[in-house]
Amino acid sequence: MTPVIALVGRPNVGKSTLFNQMTRSRDALVADFPGLTRDRKYGEGNYEGQRFIVIDTGGLTGDEQGLDLEMARQSMQAVEEADIVLFLVDGRAGLTAGDELIADHMRRSGKQAHLVVNKTDGQDPDIAAADFYSLGFESTFLIAASHNRGIRSMLEILLPSEEEREDQDRADRYPGIRIGVVGRPNVGKSTLVNRMLGEDRVVVFDMPGTTRDSVYVPYERQGNQYTLIDTAGVRRRKNVSEVVEKFSIIKTLQAIEDAHVVILVIDAREGLVDQDLHLIGFVLDAGRSLVIAVNKWDGMDPEDRARVKEQVKRRLDFLDYADKHYISALHGSGVGVMYESVEACYDSAMAKWPTNRLTAILQDAIAQHQPPMVQGRRIKLRYAHQGGSNPPVIVVHGNQVDSLPGSYKRYLENTFRKVLKVTGSPIRFEFRAGENPFATKVDRLTPRQKVKKDNDQKQGPSPKKKRQKSLKR
Repeated sequence: MTPVIALVGRPNVGKSTLFNQMTRSRDALVADFPGLTRDRKYGEGNYEGQRFIVIDTGGLTGDEQGLDLEMARQSMQAVEEADIVLFLVDGRAGLTAGDELIADHMRRSGKQAHLVVNKTDGQDPDIAAADFYSLGFESTFLIAASHNRGIRSMLEILLPSEEEREDQDRADRYPGIRIGVVGRPNVGKSTLVNRMLGEDRVVVFDMPGTTRDSVYVPYERQGNQYTLIDTAGVRRRKNVSEVVEKFSIIKTLQAIEDAHVVILVIDAREGLVDQDLHLIGFVLDAGRSLVIAVNKWDGMDPEDRARVKEQVKRRLDFLDYADKHYISALHGSGVGVMYESVEACYDSAMAKWPTNRLTAILQDAIAQHQPPMVQGRRIKLRYAHQGGSNPPVIVVHGNQVDSLPGSYKRYLENTFRKVLKVTGSPIRFEFRAGENPFATKVDRLTPRQKVKKDNDQKQGPSPKKKRQKSLKR
């Protein structure tokens, strides 16, 4: 579906300029006086392959009469049509009573509205936006539409990525939370699927390799939609000989990509083996939430149970954020409790956090433990925003981020995980450095500077520089 973005705000805040930048056109008239735009104007934009429609509207004041009232109706009609509303304000003029009236109407409309502070060029963007934070919008973007600054990063956040669009296509085919059940052959995956469904939906037999293809089963439980994915067992590569089994493994890896939450089934009687760790690696590389199910727990001696728990705790220490359940798929003990973990994982993986909250967490983390210095300069991390879901992606902007050590990145991950209460899902960080505006600038000398440079090269260093050089030696 093509997103529709409406631009609203007071007169002369830069809506038409932003419209032209987003559509890469000059369709909207732009002049330095208010009230030029009166009717709704539609345009089409494209960002990273994602098409979208932009609606330019006339300015709102909050107490319209006559012609202004008709313009206001046009603007409100655009708000009703839009999927995303961008409320533009003037960073130079500051917060006005009209802005407060429009913000109040945006809240009552129930639309997904974002605050856009325009005209931040030539001043500190944070200072320009300070007054507008009192309006209470969850997300705020700082741009300079006339110079095309900040618009790409805004669209990156507002528009779904290619991965999110693919995920939406899968959601249309398989509704609800998609739960992938993976593990080695004969650990009880199909038995667990049947137990969770409450019926014998897939074939169960005491022989490895019974399941050959991934089976998608949509169902409903307590009013919630789910899709269970039963997969073929994955053995070590050296033990895979049949062509059919090789295709089954590919299908299993695809099922992991399709899932929101993956349940890894481990055989308690065989313990945690290297192949289980390889499967965990596949799940984490795909960025999927993870729940550990230690199956065949029934009938084990207390000593064996204690040994398995100790082994799981020791070897899966790096997965302290993932829930671990000790179950019996055959008898159903402990299976129902896993739904709580699955739903918590799904909520964490699909969570949306406003930019101001992520930036506040980043600043608190920096205040508690500053980034290290590189070549005498402190690494600076300026702000953070969300770049995707399933898994959550947090984009941090700063300078010298390529020199940020892994230990500090892990510190940030643990801090964000703790504050945001992310359960079961990995968090991915992307660190981006701002472009140097002088990187491509050519240093041009005036004729007088060229003459001085030539003379200096002919005469050599001055007596003062010679003395300084000898003292250093």
